[in-house]
Amino acid sequence: MRSDDAATHMQRDNEWGVSLRLESYARQLARWPDSGRVILAQHDDESVVVYQAFRPEIGLFAAEHGYFGGPFSLSRMSWIKTNFLWMMYRSGWGAKPGQEVTLAVRIPKAAFDQILSIAVHSSFDPARYADEVEWRELGRRAQVRLQWDPDHDPHGRPVPRRAIQLGLRGEVLQNYAKKWILDIQDISKLVSDQAMRLYSGKELILPREEPYLVSNPAVAQHLGLES
Repeated sequence: MRSDDAATHMQRDNEWGVSLRLESYARQLARWPDSGRVILAQHDDESVVVYQAFRPEIGLFAAEHGYFGGPFSLSRMSWIKTNFLWMMYRSGWGAKPGQEVTLAVRIPKAAFDQILSIAVHSSFDPARYADEVEWRELGRRAQVRLQWDPDHDPHGRPVPRRAIQLGLRGEVLQNYAKKWILDIQDISKLVSDQAMRLYSGKELILPREEPYLVSNPAVAQHLGLES
């Protein structure tokens, strides 16, 4: 870690109480692809960060205990997002009812790659499935559903780039909820602070994200990622 990175990390912990790498939105926007299907995520050689937003009794339990339990349901599909701003769009910067607590969940890179490798698209794509009958049957049995949606800027305006979200259920959800978790952080303070900065026109400081490169060409092609 460079000395300037170390200083940023220390300030980050003191101000928001999170261990995510942070950077200004403007600097990140200059690096991000303008369009296409791209998995934007905070990741390293060992792990990937995904986001979820819950009502307090679920989110606070997870942050305190380090796993999903209590009122969290393993019988319903649970959606994860790698893109912080996409999570903010869906949760209204943590203001929507039932999405007040934002969690950053760090899972092993191998687990994330496994999730991607078995994902079935939420809508039929003739380039990737023989016919709708096959697609529907795969979707019925799928433990991971994949959805590409328009990404959004901090103000909630859609942009040409597409953002990914992944729905987990069955054994995959059970593994995610307890076995795969490396760290869970309640980042609601960061979310609320950046929402105030957004509304007051100040510079946003967000989790630093880069395009996630899927190493398996067949999986990347199936997902429809931009090369």
